[in-house]
Amino acid sequence: MLDDWVLPAIDDVNRAWFTSGELTLQACASCGRVQHPPEEVCHACGGELFVGRVVAPTGVVHSYTVVHHPVNKALAEHVPYTVVLVALDELPDIHVVGNVLDVAPTDVHIGMAVHAVFPERVADDGEVVRLPQWAVT
Repeated sequence: MLDDWVLPAIDDVNRAWFTSGELTLQACASCGRVQHPPEEVCHACGGELFVGRVVAPTGVVHSYTVVHHPVNKALAEHVPYTVVLVALDELPDIHVVGNVLDVAPTDVHIGMAVHAVFPERVADDGEVVRLPQWAVT
C-alpha cells in the first residue's frame, strides 16, 4: 500500500477486515453465513450480530482490471496498476477485491494463484491499517 493512497474509513463493522492482518470475514452469529464485504445486516437471515471468521489468505484471480486513469491525483504516478477480484480457496463463493503487487499488468491472468499480504500504514488517528493486497503465490 503506497504512502499516498487514501486509507479507508474504519468503523466497528469493518475494523477486523482492515486492521487484523488476516482475512477476517463476517460470519452471522445467528445462521453462520459468511459474507464479504462487511455489512451491518446478514444477507441470509437479517441478523445483526457477527463473529470474525479467519480464512486462509489464498485464492485465485477470478477477474481483474488494469487501471490506466487515476481516480485520485495521488495515484497519477502509479498507473497502470492492476485491481483483482480474488475467489478465496477456502470459500470460493466469497470474492475479495485488492491490488496485485509486483506483477506487470500484462502478466496478470484469470486463474492465477495469489496470497494476501498486509502492508501496514498508520492512520492520522494512530490506528494501524493492514489493508489486504495480493501477491503471486
